[in-house]
Amino acid sequence: MLAMVSGRSDPAGAEKRLCIGITLHPYYSFVKNIVGDRADVEPLIGAGFNPHSYEPQPNDIKRVMEMDAIVINGIGHDEFVFEIIEAARMKEKLHVIYANKAVALIPIPGTDPADKIVDSHTFVSITTSIQQIYNICAELTKIDPENAAIYRENAGSYALRLRRIKAGYMKKLADIPDIDFRCATMHGGYSYLLQEFGLEVTSVIEPRHGLKPTASQLRATIDLIKETGVNMVFSEMNFPDKYIDTIREATGVRLYTFSHITGGEYTAEKFEEDMIHNLDTLTTALIDAYYQKEKIDAGDNGKNAGPLPRETSQKGKKGKQYDGNKGESDPGSDDLL
Repeated sequence: MLAMVSGRSDPAGAEKRLCIGITLHPYYSFVKNIVGDRADVEPLIGAGFNPHSYEPQPNDIKRVMEMDAIVINGIGHDEFVFEIIEAARMKEKLHVIYANKAVALIPIPGTDPADKIVDSHTFVSITTSIQQIYNICAELTKIDPENAAIYRENAGSYALRLRRIKAGYMKKLADIPDIDFRCATMHGGYSYLLQEFGLEVTSVIEPRHGLKPTASQLRATIDLIKETGVNMVFSEMNFPDKYIDTIREATGVRLYTFSHITGGEYTAEKFEEDMIHNLDTLTTALIDAYYQKEKIDAGDNGKNAGPLPRETSQKGKKGKQYDGNKGESDPGSDDLL
């Protein structure tokens, strides 16, 4: 078992700070907001690497050997970490914190339930992220009891801040008139986010990250979009994909991009910033869908479309995305953001 931090010292006799490793960007934000300046938070891999395809390096073993604990996803997003822990012979010494221990996992739409393929993007949601924050905090208090009260206070303050962000968007989305929401997603990465706001995924274009659809699967997806009236596709930010372009050209659906919060620099603010982008994007998508519905119903290019509240974004136009045909958002939504 891992020794309690309060009783550990370095060779010089000074008290040793807790070193907590993380595998993904959201976990850096979670842990940093929990521990503040009371512990060190160290990413296991560099900011520019893709956790899905990462190949462990010799230096990773050295890094993990210097850690007291490590926070992991453990359900398909950071499989590389198990190889590193095994190679470092730290299996019995390292306190591994499974962030998703208390999270109700969602199967990826379109997969066989018997395969038990779950959406590992539990951090692309405020509700499930708060669950992870409290679970991480509880585990850290066991390792570092001297700072337990501070960790709990910090976790509570952080969770409150996140709940307020969610509440603001819940109100904004509630002000948008009801629409026929039908979306397809680029692999199963947004189930938790959409479920959080009572929205359902109609079709998944790429069931798992990096698994490209076959020509027959692509044709089936295009046919499904046309048959079900899917009116928007959510893809991953900074992830150009010819399959998405093909679907967009064949169906005319609008394309919007979400952040998976797994790229860029590791910062305490990363999770909040990227989630605000995602919620801005979702708001824009629903507004665009509303205006499109008004145009269809009115039969006059939307001239009779009713007004909506002007304030729908907490970050100005950061979430504004683009049209599936011309690379632009619906002109009507400009007046709402």
